[in-house]
Amino acid sequence: MGDIARDDDTVELVHPPRFAMGERVASRSVIRNDGTYCGHDIGAVLVHKGDVGYVRSIGTFLQQFYIYAVEFTETGHQVGMRAKELCTLDHLPDEVIAQLGERAALLQTLR
Repeated sequence: MGDIARDDDTVELVHPPRFAMGERVASRSVIRNDGTYCGHDIGAVLVHKGDVGYVRSIGTFLQQFYIYAVEFTETGHQVGMRAKELCTLDHLPDEVIAQLGERAALLQTLR
């Protein structure tokens, strides 16, 4: 692998969680049931890219990663997700808000 560190080699727990309880987040990817979500078939889509949810709790996995329990209110699903699978909607940098233009105001109304 050389000098390139794999993302999964990073120990996230040496830093504070990236997201806070109650923070509004959006999914950066499609999340499918890996068999841990009861009542849905393995492989069933639980979360679509762009779905909006709220961080309900923060746990850890393998003493290495934060796992964010995110509640997606439109579907009622509560799914455990890694930080790399999420982006904040509450704490966007000023340059991102400027790029969003009028859409930034729309995000405020979604609260």
